Order: sequence, then structure tokens, then C-alpha cells
Amino acid sequence: TWFSSALWPFSTLGWPDDTADLRAFYPNSVLVTGYDILFFWVARMMMFGLYAMRDQLPEQAVPFRVVALHGLVRDQFGKKMSKSRGNTVDPLDWVDRFGADATRFTLARGANPGGDIAISEEWAAGSRNFCNKLWNAVRFALLNGAHVPATPLESSLAPVAYSVPDRWILSRLAAVTTEVDELFEQFEFGKVCDVLYHFAWDEVCDWYLELAKVPLADPATAPTTQRVLGYVLDSLLRLLHPFVPFVTDALWTTLTGG
Repeated sequence: TWFSSALWPFSTLGWPDDTADLRAFYPNSVLVTGYDILFFWVARMMMFGLYAMRDQLPEQAVPFRVVALHGLVRDQFGKKMSKSRGNTVDPLDWVDRFGADATRFTLARGANPGGDIAISEEWAAGSRNFCNKLWNAVRFALLNGAHVPATPLESSLAPVAYSVPDRWILSRLAAVTTEVDELFEQFEFGKVCDVLYHFAWDEVCDWYLELAKVPLADPATAPTTQRVLGYVLDSLLRLLHPFVPFVTDALWTTLTGG
């Protein structure tokens, strides 16, 4: 099994012939795998690549440059899932009960490099509630005339035009975007989910949406807050899209008309 698996990076691309696929896709960049098969699979792919591609330069002979190790999925008590214990989870059952996005977000939120993931139905239910929170936030925004500005905010309005809550949420959005970009580069998917979860729930929904109700009720200030709210939600949905693709796609399409 592991011998044939070690051939995978190049044998699937037409090797030993010099094919267009082999030139295009070998070497690859990132391998994502569990830590438990580092010796069985990862090391063997590296050795076989160096042997099979020995006519290439060393940097072209290795099958990948980065290995991102993730943990194993365990039950809520931290025990390894097995049929004999009866503690396995059918992901299709969770998709039916909680939704595909909630199931995906639950797994991603626990995906810390090299650390095992303990999951339970409570986690999946919490992820479903998070998706509902996003849905309600966008619904509130649309009912109050929020829209994505056609031109960048910074070029269309002077800073003095923004209320204090507007300036605060835009500042937080910029900081969160920078943090998320850095975490993605480090394959810290669990931390990305956690940052976005708390930003969306605690800051956007619990604070900003409440604070925005006052300027939204005033015809003099409503247009500015409508644009800021649309801009923030547009950005938030983009940031969350890798983790909750179906909900964010539906909401973003409705919000932007795009």
C-alpha cells in the first residue's frame, strides 16, 4: 500500500514519460495530511521523488515544498473514532441535520496544525446557529437599505462623514482582514475560523448592528451607515466563504446583486 502510495505524486502524471501534466504539476507546493502517516507516506513520497526525478535539479526533484499536518478527528471525549466503540459520526447525517456549511465549519474550526479535533453535536449545532446569525444580519441590513458602494469608501467620503461606530467597525474589519490573511499563510484554519466567528458574532452582530440602528433611523446619517454596513458585510462574507461557501454565496449574491 505505502509503496504504491509513494509513487502517487508523479505516477499519476504520466511518469516515466515526459508529459505536459508532469511538467505542469510536478513538483507541487503543499501537501496536507495527518501527522499519523508522516513516516508511512510523506517520507516515502519525498524519497521516491528524489529517486525518480534524479535527473532534475534538487528543487525540482522533491514532490512538494511544504507539509501541513492536521490532527485526527476524535469524539467529544477525545477518544479515537472506531466502529467497535460505536462513537463514529456519519457526516452525511450531520449535513442533513445541521447543514453542509455547519458541518464544514465545525471541522475547520478544530483544525489546528498537528492537534486532534474533538467534535460533538453541540459544536455542529453551534455552527448552524452561527450560519443563522449571518443570515439574520444580512436580512436586517437589506431591510434597512444597506448596499455595497460602487466606489471605494475611502475615495467617496471624508472621514468626518462617518459616525464613531462606523469608524470603529471599519478599523476592526481592517485589522481582522490583516490577521486572517497572515493566518491563512500559516495554514492556521482553526484560528481563522475563531477570529471570524468572534468578529462576526460579537462585534458586527452584537455591537455594530445595534449601534447602527440610530443613524439608520435618521435620514441625514442613514446613507453613510447603509454604505458602511454593506461594505462590512460584503468583506465579511468574502472572508468566511472558504469555510461556509453555500450560505455566504447566497447572502453575497443577494446583497451585491453580483
